[in-house]
Amino acid sequence: MSRTSLLRKAVAALAACLLPVGFACAAPDLQDPKVKAVVDDLVVANHILYDQGVVDGFGHISARNPLDPTHFFMARSIAPASVTASDMMEFDLEGNLVGDDKRGIYSERYIHSEIYKARADVTSVVHGHSPSVIPFSVAHVPLRPMFHMSGFLGAGTPMFEIRDAAGAEAPDTDMLVKTPRLGAGLARALGQSNAVLMRGHGFTAVAYSVPVAVFRAVYIEQNARMQSEALKLGRPQFLSVEEAARAQASTERSVGRPWEMWKAKAAAGR
Repeated sequence: MSRTSLLRKAVAALAACLLPVGFACAAPDLQDPKVKAVVDDLVVANHILYDQGVVDGFGHISARNPLDPTHFFMARSIAPASVTASDMMEFDLEGNLVGDDKRGIYSERYIHSEIYKARADVTSVVHGHSPSVIPFSVAHVPLRPMFHMSGFLGAGTPMFEIRDAAGAEAPDTDMLVKTPRLGAGLARALGQSNAVLMRGHGFTAVAYSVPVAVFRAVYIEQNARMQSEALKLGRPQFLSVEEAARAQASTERSVGRPWEMWKAKAAAGR
């Protein structure tokens, strides 16, 4: 490699990091096109989730490293609407930061690490506190698919009870999943489902790509809103398991359509 090429690569790496003096760069290698594509999607996903009201100053989304499935990318501890590529960090499946970066990290990264550890099929994880979803986490009313766009909810959404995961020695928590043990409990509650409710906290959704994870997070919020309204009118008729499966297969083939729309809308609002 020529000196000019080496210089260009060094400058690009520095630009991807943009850390204050005294910080070591631990950002993903944006020189690799596969990594850059995932990081670009993660940046956009953070902005979309905020624009769609799924997250506010809190909440996060991650993606598995396409070059190393035992690592994943997630932004530093920052409001989703403010995320840029330079905010991205890399973690292993124990929730440890890869590299030496002194910036703040999300305490609930174990939501992501333990799910990736338990589910090889998952390549993106979203956690949020959608206001329409939280009532279903405390009212003992199952969140079930109301319409075709939420077919991914299947037969219903499982519940994570943090007290059970904490155990008798530590029954009371601050409701945050900030230890491997709690993350493993959440992963068990999720099982093979596409989403899990978290009592008094919010939800976590998983998918096989960043756009699909965003799609599911947006329509979980919409489904919860619709189900609450339907319950006021009477007894809702939900999708059957078969209808839900067929609807999921149909709608998720067209995820690119809303993704591009949400992407443009989020960009216009910045």
